[in-house]
Amino acid sequence: MSQPHTPDGIRLGRAPLPTAHPTGSPLATASDSSAVNAQELDLFLAGSLFFDIVFTGLPSEPRPGTEIWAEGMGSLPGGIANLAVAAARLGLRTGLAAGFGDDAYGQWTWSLLQQQEHIDLSRSRTFKDWHSAVTVSLATQGDRSMITHGHPIPIPQAEMIGTPPVSRALMAELVSPDAETWWMPSARQGSKVFADVGWDPTEKWDTAVLDDLASCHAFLPNHVEAMAYTRTDSPERALAALADRVPLAIVTKGVDGAIAVDSSTGETASVPSLRVKSVDPTGAGDVFAAGIVVGSLAGWPLEQRLLFSALCSALAVQHFGGSLASPGWGDIADWWESIRNAAPHDTHAAEVAKRYGFLDDIVSNVSRDAVRRAEATFGLLTEVDEYAPR
Repeated sequence: MSQPHTPDGIRLGRAPLPTAHPTGSPLATASDSSAVNAQELDLFLAGSLFFDIVFTGLPSEPRPGTEIWAEGMGSLPGGIANLAVAAARLGLRTGLAAGFGDDAYGQWTWSLLQQQEHIDLSRSRTFKDWHSAVTVSLATQGDRSMITHGHPIPIPQAEMIGTPPVSRALMAELVSPDAETWWMPSARQGSKVFADVGWDPTEKWDTAVLDDLASCHAFLPNHVEAMAYTRTDSPERALAALADRVPLAIVTKGVDGAIAVDSSTGETASVPSLRVKSVDPTGAGDVFAAGIVVGSLAGWPLEQRLLFSALCSALAVQHFGGSLASPGWGDIADWWESIRNAAPHDTHAAEVAKRYGFLDDIVSNVSRDAVRRAEATFGLLTEVDEYAPR
């Protein structure tokens, strides 16, 4: 069996995790410089990593024996990286546990996540002679199709993680009841667990999967998953059923927005999505989830959390790729300025500006050089060589 290691050419301490939240983040406080906070993550997550190659603007689905041309193409980290980058862009001090291949894709992905996005990879590992999982995503007509090749990491996830780092929040995927639950010890120690659930390829939707919600703070399924697992016939009935299991229940409804119940505060909320032209929906749910974590840790009202998360998703889907399309505070400030400027002479913009008025106070401290989204382009060969094992 291959043994885990970090590439010799990558120095983990070269770009350390920021000890304070970036200017403009709603989590930035005077206590950020304290020794305790400096050693604490806001969010820790684990999952499968993919190297995504995304084609956008396809005139039609490809058919056997034909060739079609795409208007756009991007290459970027995918899978669990979508959520990790989205969280880091929004100012969350983020840690990620994932397996990396020792090929060029894996080397470039490691350097990008650690050096550019400042994600703590101390619980991640590069596996010798293990290639990166690759996904080709075809974005067309507002949706996407994917082709993936990869293999499970050579060691159990819990073994790779070891003792999870101290973190205020965790993102976890609910799995079958007999599977390992790496996050349970952290939940017992007070970390807030924000749970999601993957698509069930068997479509049996075993309700026992939801049993671990008893240890979670929040659950964020989409409406199809929520109705399937609760055996209900509407997103609203599914939400009501989930609200009996977990303090914060959120059901996303795609273009129809999101609904939620926070039993810890007694709040309910329903918000619409923003009208935008979608280029690629990859990672939209991950960006939404990152926004919910930000708003929850900052103590925002439930409706503001949903609106903010819907905005982050809307900004992301207007660009291709999941992780690198996720917005930073600079993108959010730019959007808010454009809406405010358009509001006096545009009825729709005025309605949106009224709905998002809470952003006034939040973005007032965002500097002009704040983090913004990055280009989704595979690095130069010289870049890969810089971080390759020696």
